[in-house]
Amino acid sequence: MYSSTNFAAPPGSSILFYLNGQRIVVDHPDLDMTLLQYLRSTGLTGTKLGCGEGGCGACTVMVSRYDTDESRVIHASVNACLCPLVTIDGKHVITVEGLRMSAKPHPVQERIALLHGSQCGFCTPGFVMSLYTLLRNKPNPTEHEIEECFDGNLCRCTGYRPILDAAKTFADMAWKQGTAAADGSIYVSESKAKGGCGIDGCCRLQKSSEAVVTSFGSAIVHDPTKSPTSIANGGCCNGSGSDSGSCCKARKQHDSPQAGCKAVNQAEADKAAVISRFQRYDPTQELIFPPFLIRYAKRTTNDSEPQLRPLDITSTDAHSWCQRYIRPLTLSELLAALEQHPDAKLVAGNSRLGMQVKLKRSKFPMQIYVNDIPELRQISETSSGVTFGANITLAKFERALDSFVAKYGAQQTQSLAALRENLRHIANSQIRNVATIAGNIVTASPISDLNPVFLAAGAILTLASTGGERRVPISEFILGYQRTAMLPGEVLVSVSVLFNKEGEVVRAFKQAKRKVNDIAIVTCGFRVRVDENRRVVDAAFAYGGVASTTVLAHAAASAAIGSTWGDRAALDCVLGACQQELQLDYAAQGGMAEYRMALTTSFLFKFWGISCNVLRITCTESMFAHELSEERVVSKARQEYAPVEDRVIVGKGVAHLAALKQVTGEARYVDDMPELAGELHVGLVLSTRVHARILGINAEKALSLPGVVRVLTARDVPGENHWNIFKDEEILPADTVFYYGQPLALILAATQRIAQEAARLVSVTYKDLPAVLSIRDAIAQSSFYDETCQLINGDVDTALTAADLVLEGESYCGAQEHFYLETMVAIAVPKGEDGELEVFASTQNPTEAQMVIAQVLGVPASRVVCRVKRIGGGFGGKDARSIPIAAFAALGAHNTGRSVRIALGRDEDMQTSGQRHPFLGKWTVGVTKEGRILGMRMQIYNNGGFSHDMSVGVLEHATAHLDNCYRMSATDFLGRVCRTNTQSKTAFRGFGACQGMFLTESMLCEVADRLGLSVEAVREINLYQHGDATPFNQKLVGWNVPRMWTQLKAKAKYDERRQAVDEFNSQSIHRKRGLAMLPTKFGISFEVKHLNQGMALVHVYMDGSVLVAHGGTEMGQGLHTKMAMVAAETLELPLESIFISETATNTAANTSPTAASVSSDLNGYAVYNACKELADRLRPYRQRMAGESFAAIAKAAYLDCCNLTATGHYCTPDIGYDWAKNEGLLYFYFTQGVAIAEVELDTLTGTHSTLRVDIIMDIGRSLNKALDIGQIEGAFAQGQGWTTMEEFLHSSSTGQTFTTGPSSYKIPSAMDIPRDFRVELLEGADTSALKTIFSSKGVGEPPLFLGASVFFALRDAVLAKRRQLGVTAPLHMESPATPETLRMACEDRLALMARIPQDLREGKAPFVIRI
Repeated sequence: MYSSTNFAAPPGSSILFYLNGQRIVVDHPDLDMTLLQYLRSTGLTGTKLGCGEGGCGACTVMVSRYDTDESRVIHASVNACLCPLVTIDGKHVITVEGLRMSAKPHPVQERIALLHGSQCGFCTPGFVMSLYTLLRNKPNPTEHEIEECFDGNLCRCTGYRPILDAAKTFADMAWKQGTAAADGSIYVSESKAKGGCGIDGCCRLQKSSEAVVTSFGSAIVHDPTKSPTSIANGGCCNGSGSDSGSCCKARKQHDSPQAGCKAVNQAEADKAAVISRFQRYDPTQELIFPPFLIRYAKRTTNDSEPQLRPLDITSTDAHSWCQRYIRPLTLSELLAALEQHPDAKLVAGNSRLGMQVKLKRSKFPMQIYVNDIPELRQISETSSGVTFGANITLAKFERALDSFVAKYGAQQTQSLAALRENLRHIANSQIRNVATIAGNIVTASPISDLNPVFLAAGAILTLASTGGERRVPISEFILGYQRTAMLPGEVLVSVSVLFNKEGEVVRAFKQAKRKVNDIAIVTCGFRVRVDENRRVVDAAFAYGGVASTTVLAHAAASAAIGSTWGDRAALDCVLGACQQELQLDYAAQGGMAEYRMALTTSFLFKFWGISCNVLRITCTESMFAHELSEERVVSKARQEYAPVEDRVIVGKGVAHLAALKQVTGEARYVDDMPELAGELHVGLVLSTRVHARILGINAEKALSLPGVVRVLTARDVPGENHWNIFKDEEILPADTVFYYGQPLALILAATQRIAQEAARLVSVTYKDLPAVLSIRDAIAQSSFYDETCQLINGDVDTALTAADLVLEGESYCGAQEHFYLETMVAIAVPKGEDGELEVFASTQNPTEAQMVIAQVLGVPASRVVCRVKRIGGGFGGKDARSIPIAAFAALGAHNTGRSVRIALGRDEDMQTSGQRHPFLGKWTVGVTKEGRILGMRMQIYNNGGFSHDMSVGVLEHATAHLDNCYRMSATDFLGRVCRTNTQSKTAFRGFGACQGMFLTESMLCEVADRLGLSVEAVREINLYQHGDATPFNQKLVGWNVPRMWTQLKAKAKYDERRQAVDEFNSQSIHRKRGLAMLPTKFGISFEVKHLNQGMALVHVYMDGSVLVAHGGTEMGQGLHTKMAMVAAETLELPLESIFISETATNTAANTSPTAASVSSDLNGYAVYNACKELADRLRPYRQRMAGESFAAIAKAAYLDCCNLTATGHYCTPDIGYDWAKNEGLLYFYFTQGVAIAEVELDTLTGTHSTLRVDIIMDIGRSLNKALDIGQIEGAFAQGQGWTTMEEFLHSSSTGQTFTTGPSSYKIPSAMDIPRDFRVELLEGADTSALKTIFSSKGVGEPPLFLGASVFFALRDAVLAKRRQLGVTAPLHMESPATPETLRMACEDRLALMARIPQDLREGKAPFVIRI
């Protein structure tokens, strides 16, 4: 077999690599196995699976190799989920565990943990490894480079700010300590060297009287006779510094409008104190690259050592997707292999093939790996241009382009610079580190980022086969959709790009839904060359994303050639020709037909202006060329809160107690648990119809697959198949499926891969039924659930009659995917007797999981224990929708008697789990000419999906928040839930409140437009005042929105910035800025009365340690940390004495879900009550044994038969509201806030930047101010994403979910957060009316709506553009305000040119739709 391949040396069948410094040899590796799967199978579970597409970064590891071309070691961040294990031969892999562990973390791990950069922690190892890789390549990076290194990492919890803050401590001598200088040495200030913190004059170095201090955790117990100033202020000297008691870290002060005096900004003081204690970063102490691998790569190893050899490996599994893998080491070996196997798939970075395997379930039985062939990685230059080896990585290509641009100057390297520009927007760092030029070209993708630029530049490709070489212009190479002129047996060897001539300009443009880590909507490369008279002698305009392949706009180029560049007539002619040539059908695949057509001319217009400027041609467009491109500004942030001086622990900025475990990979999530012997995996058989009768399920092929044990259907459910409050949803459907992607059968198999493959072999026959997808369709067909929700106050008709203006309209906000980084997962373990079952689940509602599983299995709930250690993000999505997943595992365990695990893929999760409810509001409002609201009538509808789930509760919460912060004399609110054939929509952070507020705020914008007022003026004149009553008749006490509005308006200089924005807009043609100020009022309580209770169980052990159990689950919000702080404060113990292991139904029974922002309230008081009882019992022993350790006290109490266990219970008082009577207390209190957002919009593309955001929040007396700041920032980012970029779509033809992963659904990245992000906690407010634990308020959900301030600022920018153009038609904007929405709303000439006439739309639906 081997001889026929003509290898120079006998090929091997094993791979050798190093893993965290240890040599590993794998004989006959599994050809289907990814590096991620291998790592996790060895117990290195710190590397996570978040998406399987290379789009989230949770699986990032560092892969190092010796580059024989550059004679140096290259460190690269890599997506382990896409990297085949077999390609790791000769490399060194370092995972998060290879850095250090929590007892002594690496500086990267330490800084991210202690600066609050880890919340749920699931994404954290990926961020750690991306930053670590950057530091290995450049020990002293710039802040810009640090932000860029995270372009492939997503976080759903933090809002990125604390991660960036932590990372930037490594930048450019940051904080003057713990960083590397440019030469790799370590710089430490004189004070640091002498034992200070690094700030000149550090208080540690000053003489001081002795202070009695005891450190525990992040809090300090101090002698009450001593001044607590430096301690409370987070100083570095712990009060032992100067006699003044003022630590150097506490000297920076700011004006406090709340108190009217000088006050310490404790947030900055805490941060400085933490940074002062960081270990210094010494790049010389990193794990070295194994010297053996250098010799291995150079092929200079001794005869007795392993040799680098070609590989030829045949799978030992007949069912493997890859049956044979060949790795040649020379071009001749490759060509010989291709001649014998012309159908073989060439593999380099595996970024595209991996996606095809993941998303399309494609199989490639014969693969040839080409990344170890030196001839394909050569770069050469001549006087006429540069030739790049086709198989250099995009990262290396980028470095080479930078070098050539610097060497030859701007004019000669126009094409190279254009390639470099587009490269920076291709995918992410992890992908660019492995993907190659050849992969980008040969796939002939219609949205290739590089092909349009190569096409415009006239690149020449060199192809080779055993028959020789040939050169082909790229214009003749790309033939059609994923079709090229490459012949069987040929390989792309190199790409040649010519230097540019005088008078020639080349530029590249790309538009995507997100700034980074996104595929193109439209991408293009433009080139024009003019003579000395400005006459165009050559032109090429190439586009991707507007046809089935990359195309040249020949008509537009013909119109340009011979014209005088810079003349307006030439521009009009070229734009017109382009528009006519690149037409799209209204139902074009991929959608966005009008937007894509608008982009074709918008980009050409940009190129016109930029090229005229470069060529020094004076015209209107060239004068504004600076507006046509954008340079990203590095972000900055500030947080503000006051010191807590009356408590020892509660309120302080203690880091998340699990943070160090999370940054080191030690934190265990459900799927990190080792498999038990005989454990089975679940594969889901998903419906391929949107609504249909099930006529038959044939699983014969699936059962014949080796490793498949059982197929389960509704017939195998031993107990109750229906679940949820309304009992209108089946665990497995018996006879009807109600949405595309609904699980209808379960495969139980030996491995997840077998289970998933077997699921696709199940054949289901259907009879289709009518389907409804969208809210508007449901209204048209009266497809509703029975329940309604109504609030009536006053006489709306009379109010409307008295109004100066009555306006009618609609408001809409779309769905949102939770996109928790850890997908749904559960493990069910049968105990073997009495029907007992132990379930480990990623759920926010262990009690409901327990109860439903018991009902499904037909056993008492006491036989089922549900355990939750931690959750990798939830946001409401792991409340009700996690229940069927846990039930699937339990059903499998019950039917087989074996442990069963289910872990959904990202695509499965997004197809089967619910999302945030889309809402439509139809409103009529009456206002005075000053903008005061007299009366409002609104009918609201949410898309509930195929079952009730929580849709009625969401509707009620939305209805109760339609007033937001505004007094309305008369209101009539009516709500309905639409029944549709989509996933059952469910709880999502905000639970309908943000949708209700959004509908009203959108209405106010249209009212303000009609009145000719600013919407901020309308908001301000209508603000509630203290004592006003809401539409649900609840009087507002502790009402601080007017105060915060005034305070933030002054502090953020709103009026001056409004003037500056208007001035900018008057001078800028194509870029417009917008400013918006937005309040929020969020009611805190479960609206179902009995859910407002919490419980706790506290044990004090004889050694003085304390175990706390409570009913809340930890999902990143820091609930366990807060509960431990409450316990420590109440028991008067060090924080490290308190331990919370997990949440389990056998220690915390009958619990409420961790939701509604009440978990700290409910469980905190329960913990307090239990600890207070214990503290009271122990008080006599403490008094009698003063000065002795708590362990001795606990032991004495035990010996005295004192009960050292206590339970605590708490029920929110006074709650109870009757919707029918509109009476009672609906909410215990309101969390309030105000935000100001400023944005800049590129009106030619719809791209925007959030320039600055200021937030002030009233959260009472916070239990942990640092964690709560993190909740505010994370919620804001989620709200910003919901209203600007997160567009959840369905196929209009099949009803299938279109957005099923990070490749199609975009959450904000680190590049999308505000460039200037300022968050402040309201201090000094009266909290006497708050009856909550330590007067704190819930904070998880309330800030989310403030993210919509970005939407309304963008609306303001669009209005500015429309005013410039003289557009007088009302502006109606729906959420999310995607680039498409924003661009087309501008209604300029180019947007109007792209509009598809109504007669060409008839009988057609857009490719994808919002629902």
